[in-house]
Amino acid sequence: MPRSIVPGLALASLLLCLPAARADLPPLIPRTVLFGNPVKAAPQISPDAHYLAYLAPDKKDVLQVWVRTVGKDDDRIVTADKKRGIRNYAWTYQPDILVYLQDNDGDENFHLYTVNLAKNEVKDLTPFENVRAQAPDLSPDFPNEMLVGLNKDNPRLHDVYRADLTTGELKLDTKNPGDVVGWVVDPKFRVRGAQAMTPDGGMEVRVREPGSEWKTAVKWGSEDADGHVIDFTADGKSLWLTSSEGRDTLALVRRDLETGKEIVIAANPRADAGGLIYNSRAHEVQAVAFTRERVEWGVLDDKIADDIKTLQKAGLGEVSVLSRDREMKTWVVAFASDVRPASYYLYDQPTKKLTFLFNVQPALDKYKLAPMKPVTIKSRDGLELVSYLTLPVGVEPKNLPAVLMVHGGPWPRDSWGFNPQSHGSRIAATRCCR
Repeated sequence: MPRSIVPGLALASLLLCLPAARADLPPLIPRTVLFGNPVKAAPQISPDAHYLAYLAPDKKDVLQVWVRTVGKDDDRIVTADKKRGIRNYAWTYQPDILVYLQDNDGDENFHLYTVNLAKNEVKDLTPFENVRAQAPDLSPDFPNEMLVGLNKDNPRLHDVYRADLTTGELKLDTKNPGDVVGWVVDPKFRVRGAQAMTPDGGMEVRVREPGSEWKTAVKWGSEDADGHVIDFTADGKSLWLTSSEGRDTLALVRRDLETGKEIVIAANPRADAGGLIYNSRAHEVQAVAFTRERVEWGVLDDKIADDIKTLQKAGLGEVSVLSRDREMKTWVVAFASDVRPASYYLYDQPTKKLTFLFNVQPALDKYKLAPMKPVTIKSRDGLELVSYLTLPVGVEPKNLPAVLMVHGGPWPRDSWGFNPQSHGSRIAATRCCR
């Protein structure tokens, strides 16, 4: 996370140095509005398009999962977390069932819970002490099953368990050989891929056929270790990957498992392949996002080309697709802007109609927020650092003190959009990316 390099007392001193024309300055934004819980956030449509789930605080300001019937105002809380609040949930393909992850007092030993809307029942599917559950794998073709990683036998290693959503039964599916950090499931909902760290800091991708031993399919050195497996192709014969091997940026590639041949599907010499729009039923990448200064979508599937154009022409900000129903007809989309927090809409794919859902923090609508400008800075060794400059509202942009907020490294980067830290002061703020 970005961190200010100016201590609090120094920041206060800088604020005192600003011009004295206080009457012309916009009002300060309350910290609870900038940094508090969202009013509503993270909406997801259920696979049958019957429900919309989202996160919102309860009466004690603890984030819970809420659900409403699409087209109705029957919103209700379906979880009852007591302290930290829920931030990670997903619909299953079983009607009326969703799941979420939660730990105990920040110990990061996340348990996997199921929420049965029909029975109004919450159940801990992994009720084990000092065991951490990973986000589950789900498949529309196997609606009653989940695959979940658990470090039940060894705290350093996650084995894969197959869970029955009806009974809650867990069965060991795949044992970790000792170095696997991630698993990949094929279209038949079998664990057929694994990612493992190598002793030199690189990454190895392994695959196996049912009943066979693991074989190395890809091996990246430490300079390319941020490569990642996305999925198997529909026929199970190739892998979708992001890879920087042989180039300076991550590209989307498809690798044939028999021949080892890779085909570059989408690449940008100045930006990594990032967010995806993915058809989980067809096991196809439909679009890939590249972010240099702002997000640019490269559409690979003509079936959604007009939809992306429609969403971009709406002029509501940078668009991302958060979830879609099983038939890919109802989408939940988010629009990001630098001068307002995220706003969410339902998009009806057949009619191209957008229906407003909610903003993350409506109280910010009455404030004038500062725009964020992309700027590129030359480093001492000649490289280009894409950065983002925020100038205070109501102050002439001359001789201003500045805070440089540097992100963690080396791979994370900042991006254009609303940022509470930048809006929380009346000094110039620059956020820096690689």
